[in-house]
Amino acid sequence: MLVGTPSGLEWGRVVSKLDELVEKYAEELTDLGVPVNKPILRAVAKGLGRTLYRADAALVAAADRREVERVRRNYLIKKLGLRDTKRLDAGLEDVIELYTKRRKYRVVFYYLLARRFRRFSVYR
Repeated sequence: MLVGTPSGLEWGRVVSKLDELVEKYAEELTDLGVPVNKPILRAVAKGLGRTLYRADAALVAAADRREVERVRRNYLIKKLGLRDTKRLDAGLEDVIELYTKRRKYRVVFYYLLARRFRRFSVYR
């Protein structure tokens, strides 16, 4: 397929917006020193659907206890199938301590949680 470049047209691969975002999230994880499994990261991103493209929804407000409770209930319990125990709170705190940036991307946050709870199998 011909794609446009600053120097003109050339043969290459068209990169989707999702692929661009996955690359950005992979860099974020690399900066944290976390090994990146790109197929899993892409599956996490794809699972969030349109949420990725809405500025506010694409981020997790870890300082907001209601937001953290929604992540706990909707992601850890419903999506990952974990039981509602104190272990979930410890895992959330671990991820919040690791991912200290003010702007926490939801995909990266969810990837870290899936990794922390060893639930990548949900995305295979």
